[in-house]
Amino acid sequence: MDETIENPENTPENIEVPQSINVEIYDQIYHLRGVDPAYIQQLAAIVDGKMRAVSAHGNTVDSLRVAVLAALNIADELATLRERYETLSGGEQSTQYSQRSRVLAGMLDEVLADGPATRRAG
Repeated sequence: MDETIENPENTPENIEVPQSINVEIYDQIYHLRGVDPAYIQQLAAIVDGKMRAVSAHGNTVDSLRVAVLAALNIADELATLRERYETLSGGEQSTQYSQRSRVLAGMLDEVLADGPATRRAG
């Protein structure tokens, strides 16, 4: 079932119409639909590359097994990136850095508010 997500304004010039695209993944042609064919092609190239890398490092010729192993590799990359994102964006250390930067910004504002004449006199 194809679904089209419409924009909130429902204006004809802003509605993206899904397009058909053929992609090749691991020597198989897949007929897909989406609003950004270039992006779909890019994703297909990633999947194809992962499958070929798995195939080159293993001794299996079963394409389903190669696909599952490639999917596991992609899932591992995703999980690792999510973990790094969470560490950088919402961890305790991030909160400490935010608090410290606010304190330092306040101190800098106080110094700058004194003006150049006050600083020379001190």
